Amino acid sequence: MSQIDLEQLRQGNRRALAKAITLVESKLDSHREQAQSVLEHILPASGNSLRIGISGIPGVGKSTFIETFGLYLIEQGKKVAVLAVDPSSPLAGGSILGDKTRMEILSRSDRAFIRPSPSEGALGGVAQKTRETMLLCEAAGYDVILVETVGVGQSEFEVAGMVDFFMVLMLPNAGDELQGIKKGIIELADALIINKADGESLNLAEQTRRHYENAMHLLRHTSFWTPRVMTCSAQENKNIVEVWGMISDYQLDAINNNVFYQKRCSQNRQWMRTLLSEMLELKLRSNAEVKSRLPELEQKVMAGETTAYIAAKTLIDLV
Repeated sequence: MSQIDLEQLRQGNRRALAKAITLVESKLDSHREQAQSVLEHILPASGNSLRIGISGIPGVGKSTFIETFGLYLIEQGKKVAVLAVDPSSPLAGGSILGDKTRMEILSRSDRAFIRPSPSEGALGGVAQKTRETMLLCEAAGYDVILVETVGVGQSEFEVAGMVDFFMVLMLPNAGDELQGIKKGIIELADALIINKADGESLNLAEQTRRHYENAMHLLRHTSFWTPRVMTCSAQENKNIVEVWGMISDYQLDAINNNVFYQKRCSQNRQWMRTLLSEMLELKLRSNAEVKSRLPELEQKVMAGETTAYIAAKTLIDLV
């Protein structure tokens, strides 16, 4: 792959940015090294954006919300990047993976950059690519990075671990059940936004808001911020200004409480530890002795002839 023009990238040249992201997404070892060198160079120019995670079950209106929200931010003079984390099949639907067309107006703006996630990569998987793409977008001068995930599993935890503010979009219903969203994900949320609060759903959305507000009080939040529950209609462009106002309040409070950069530092440290354990496992699995002993030890563990601990220790001792 030809050289990336770092100067062009820092000036916000979209072609240079797209090229750098393609390099980061490559699975070739030579590209991986080149990508890390690019990232090392642009690191001082990154970190100046606000990173917002957006989750919600398919059908909640994420694409419409992101487009309306993104267009509002652009009106405020911001440059917006939209990235997707979708470790599931692109056929599953519900994410921007295959439907950049759903954000037609936003994708036409030269102040917006939309990038679907790559298919599951090697080390670090999709989360690794998204983190690195985020740094490149920041170096290219994007002020707000929206990281979208399909709301059904592990990807939520990955996204919450790489953003400053994490919101979950909900549908208006009486709130009798958590709409297939696990309690753990609600605990991750800095805000719950009930979308589609329009027309006949208006009263229902208000009921849902009250229900979740009460539920939020039962959860123990140890930080400086009490998660908020709001209603909005992306379709009718209602309460979008208020959502941004709330996120700005959060950022201000986080900075004043010395939590904002502290959180980023601990996210980086945690990510390094994740990569370290993945790299160790890769090294372990590629060891010839481990490869030859593994099937036999797995059989013994399954047959109850040895403990899992002894089998694992035997393999570790071989390296």
